[in-house]
Amino acid sequence: MRNPIGTHVLVGKGLVDGALASADELGAETIQVFVGNPRGWALSPGKPAEDARFREETARRGMRTFIHTPYLVNLGSPTPATYASSVALVAHNLRRAAEIGAEGVVVHTGSYVDPGGSPAEQSARHRAAMAQVREGLLPILDTIADEGAPWLLLEPTAGQGRSLCAGVEDLTGYLDALDHHPKAGICLDTCHVFAAGAPLDEPGGASATLDRIVEIGGAGRLRLVHANDSMDVRGAFKDRHQRIGEGHIGTGAFEELLAHPATEGVPFVLETPGSRDVGNADIPLLKELRERTPARR
Repeated sequence: MRNPIGTHVLVGKGLVDGALASADELGAETIQVFVGNPRGWALSPGKPAEDARFREETARRGMRTFIHTPYLVNLGSPTPATYASSVALVAHNLRRAAEIGAEGVVVHTGSYVDPGGSPAEQSARHRAAMAQVREGLLPILDTIADEGAPWLLLEPTAGQGRSLCAGVEDLTGYLDALDHHPKAGICLDTCHVFAAGAPLDEPGGASATLDRIVEIGGAGRLRLVHANDSMDVRGAFKDRHQRIGEGHIGTGAFEELLAHPATEGVPFVLETPGSRDVGNADIPLLKELRERTPARR
């Protein structure tokens, strides 16, 4: 399928009776889930029988699935316990991805947190945080080097706080820190990059943004799009998602994204208000945009 369209769904009653049942009810062609408490550090174990059933059912449907790491993960944190727990959670979520047949694990690119000090001190904190990212992630990436293993998908943030990777341009330094590892993919969150300054609200802006992602990361590194409109204007550094076409990005950007060769075969997962509610218009709207937008070669 050219661009499977779906949303983040709750597990609730379980991967099959909760997440997949919701996907079927919504008409989702792809889903994203948490495999534990999204606001906790616990390494939640899976249930082998349920994992196997989920793998079988998603394979039967041809449904591509993704895991999002908990919100607490911050590989740039200056707090040793937070950093160690973040590394452990990323590794655990990649193991869970392999167990349930998910093709990627999304991780926020993080922050060095501390706002104080001179510009030189801020720069030193940034360098130290990027060294932590390298030290923590490269060994994990090496464990998933097999072609069939899940990808680790780096999601740039909206630029709030002391972000290590806000928007598209900062992917250069982040990927450099990881030696452009072949299993380090990219998750493009449209609200995040717009908040960080990407001109998605201008004609041609979304296409130019994708061109730059390919220039930085190379072909095939973009593996997932988080399709979200924005409650705030471009460059506001605010991570507030809005329904498609009801925010400051607008539907034109999503038409460009769907048409661009860099997104061929790339799933679009919604994280908009109400996107996992029956009757929400966002999944049907993206499907309509997909059908009426010719792919660019």
